[in-house]
Amino acid sequence: MQTRATLRPYLVEEALELDQALAADDSDQIQAELGDLLLHIAFQIVLGEESGAFGAEDVTQAIETKMKRRHPHLFGLGPEPETWERQKKKEHVTQDHSILDGLPPSLPALLKAFRLQERAAGVGFDWQDAQGPRDKVTEELDELDAELTDNPDTDRVEAEVGDLLFAVVNLARKLGCDPRAALEKANARFDGRFRRVERLAQQHDVDLGRASLEELDVLWEEAKLGDRG
Repeated sequence: MQTRATLRPYLVEEALELDQALAADDSDQIQAELGDLLLHIAFQIVLGEESGAFGAEDVTQAIETKMKRRHPHLFGLGPEPETWERQKKKEHVTQDHSILDGLPPSLPALLKAFRLQERAAGVGFDWQDAQGPRDKVTEELDELDAELTDNPDTDRVEAEVGDLLFAVVNLARKLGCDPRAALEKANARFDGRFRRVERLAQQHDVDLGRASLEELDVLWEEAKLGDRG
């Protein structure tokens, strides 16, 4: 018998498969994955109905009420409100809540960093332009360098690397760049180039496991030419 808990990993899997289809901009695959995701949403609604917790009408009514409250201008109910983050903060002004509440704990770290920064920016905690986070990246690099001594403290190095990654995500956000998409494309470029390095090594009779860094760098530069070819 299926339960909310047993269906959960499959729901996450379907969401990730849809995300991959969106990244590939494959309309046929997007259509198929949307169907799979809708099926899992329907499963969860049926389980809610069977337990008496909620039904389909409750789900749609809840989102309609929330949309009208946060975007009244779209329904002819009033003027366009403040940013979503500012309005959400006001909704919880009398409660012990943070503007950062509500992000799933399982959210991938890169996306979570982006969303945390986005929410903070929504209430004014943000750089005026990209120069601020660009300077922060340099600052974090300097702090990381300071920890790279002859006997570095592993925890402090990890903390500085984390701060550096967080700063890079912030820079990407201010540049209007999706850091996750940028990293996915960088991964794809590395994957393609390294596979070409492997093929070139075979062609030149080079043992990758024994080649020097200089030899590998030559193969890498040759492989990069494939991007332009």
